[in-house]
Amino acid sequence: MILTPFEWTIAKRYMLPGRGEAFIALVAGISLAAVMLGVAALVIVMSVMNGFRGELLDKIVGLNGHAIIQAYGGRLENWEQILAEVRRTPGVVRASPLIEQPLLATYNGRVEAVLARGNTQEDIRRLGDKVIAGSVDPLVPGAGEVAIGARLAENLGARLGETITIINPQGRSTPFGTVPRQVGYRVAAIFEIGIYDYDEGFVVMPIPDAQTLLLTGDTIGMIEVKTEDPETVNETLAPLKAKLGGQAVVQDWRTINASLFEALAVERVAMFVVLSLIVLVAVFNILSSLIMLVRAKTRDIAILRTMGATRASLLKIFVTIGFVIGALGTVAGLILGAIFLFFRQSVVRGIELVTGQNLWDPSIRFLTELPSRSDPVEITVIAVMALVLSFLFTLYPAFKAASTDPVQVLRYE
Repeated sequence: MILTPFEWTIAKRYMLPGRGEAFIALVAGISLAAVMLGVAALVIVMSVMNGFRGELLDKIVGLNGHAIIQAYGGRLENWEQILAEVRRTPGVVRASPLIEQPLLATYNGRVEAVLARGNTQEDIRRLGDKVIAGSVDPLVPGAGEVAIGARLAENLGARLGETITIINPQGRSTPFGTVPRQVGYRVAAIFEIGIYDYDEGFVVMPIPDAQTLLLTGDTIGMIEVKTEDPETVNETLAPLKAKLGGQAVVQDWRTINASLFEALAVERVAMFVVLSLIVLVAVFNILSSLIMLVRAKTRDIAILRTMGATRASLLKIFVTIGFVIGALGTVAGLILGAIFLFFRQSVVRGIELVTGQNLWDPSIRFLTELPSRSDPVEITVIAVMALVLSFLFTLYPAFKAASTDPVQVLRYE
């Protein structure tokens, strides 16, 4: 739809009403602001929801891989053969033996439930970029060194270089019953994954130390697997599931964290639908402002018709007015959303300061800070949706203006 200079001049004149038409200008301004806020709300919420999913997936996968292979009974006896088979599977990037066992940790009279985790030296080194104090270099078999999560260190009151005691209730049997096994470990590193549950519970040590602590001999608990694409992990590991039937169970990241990711997916769709209604209400404001404009300009429209303006010209003029309001609101909304996301942590802290409430409790939110990850496809869909609705809601008043009969309007002038 290309406007002639005449049509564009009239459209600009009507988009900037005179002093006597301040109310129409106010309604048009409210319409623009409503579209801006609707688009910004959609961009912010969808980016935050994507950030939640992406950050959780990255952090969970970074520590647990895309899938785990766990034996029935909790111990893989022939794990070397299974590990070699996993590594030969097409699409598998990395596979590592792993031990995980819920235990207790104590320090200076404080006791916390922990998850003792035995990792290979390669996996321990990979944890190095998450360390906030100390180093993972001393974590070698037999050294009695461990790395613990930052929240666990706070809960226990343990600092770097202190010795914590790990208690294994399934100790050795004696004539007087089972005696829990207690082993002291020096804290060589404190790490922060960014997921509260992990930072609160994980104690990382070399696999041989974990085997000694748990009295498991040369067996391991599971094998963690990382594939080329987390979204196709089921297809990649399908041959392994068939081969390991009856020996071990293969669980991917969706199964392990099913309730969490399903809740995020449902909430993401629900928020998109609900917030889309804000944009819908905003374009209704464009409709009402155009109807008011058409009624206020009925005499002008009739005069334009008598001067030779066609119905098509009037249609394009009023469609342009409404569409420009919607387009400006959409662009302003995208800019506002980008600014909010860039300063999101400052906004959260500001609201907490004003209200005195803790809006972002990591123990509830899983992550230590508000995440954001914008999807260009979603941003495009939001912008196109706002523009299309703005265009559609201008058609009725534009057709109303184009169908104005100059004879009826000017009969008694």
